[in-house]
Amino acid sequence: MNEIKIFSPATVANVACGFDVLGFCLDTIGDEMVIRKTTEKGIKITKIIGANLPFETDKNVASVSALALYNDANPDCGFEIEIYKNIKPGSGIGSSSASAAGSVFAINELLGRPYNETQLTNFAMKGEAIASGCEHADNIAPALFGGFTLVKSTSPLQVLQLPTPEDLFVTIIHPQIEVKTSEARAILPKQIPLQNAITQWSNVGSLVHALHTNDYNLLSQSLNDVVVEPYRSQLIPHFNSVKTEVIKAGALGAGISGSGPSIFALSKSKNTAENVAKAMTTIYAKTDINFITYVSKINTEGMKILS
Repeated sequence: MNEIKIFSPATVANVACGFDVLGFCLDTIGDEMVIRKTTEKGIKITKIIGANLPFETDKNVASVSALALYNDANPDCGFEIEIYKNIKPGSGIGSSSASAAGSVFAINELLGRPYNETQLTNFAMKGEAIASGCEHADNIAPALFGGFTLVKSTSPLQVLQLPTPEDLFVTIIHPQIEVKTSEARAILPKQIPLQNAITQWSNVGSLVHALHTNDYNLLSQSLNDVVVEPYRSQLIPHFNSVKTEVIKAGALGAGISGSGPSIFALSKSKNTAENVAKAMTTIYAKTDINFITYVSKINTEGMKILS
């Protein structure tokens, strides 16, 4: 195989209480990428459609992560990368991680799969650091593993794949404003009260247990962020109103997707998720902010080979 076309999915990171460790994968939202072998050695980006992103190998997250894999594998060929961007950069649903994870997944397939998902996540983190200023895997891991993931540690990297309840759906609203990951990190406090820390790790443990036991009530109780959301929500217009109304519409819980500005809500059943989308739409339709809403099942496969 000398060429491959893939679907690289969008993801939701943090999942309320799980800052930098929890994430899950979306099913119908994502980028497409085409990667092909070349006789000329090295990594080159030849086409970018849908976003104004750098072509330089050392500046694009897709090529930086690909180069990390390439230097380790040292193949006797090179690779060209085409990116068809459907996830808007700065949207909060893993735009940069889709590029970073997609390139290493595709090259790994073309090389005969010498690396496992954890190793690919490690390579992709090098690219993600270009966008966010530090290496973290909460968006990358679910894109490569599928479903829900928990990053147990980054040094050494250890990713745990968590089960996904069958009837769980996500609704996302993306206000068309940009919140840079680096800026959203800068707003966070360097220290937090001990009681908030206790509440937060209790919620993470409860959320993981809820996923393992299909306990939707416990899942609802666990989607509570007392550490990050109080600060980052200030960057997202009408966040509190959206959160209040989606709960009234039947959502299990809601929070900031990644670093924002997208807001996610989890629901039991597609019908409820669609009602939640209507509640989100009602709020933003009264503003002058353009927005997009999505309803998706949790994607338990991760990356998909299209051809």
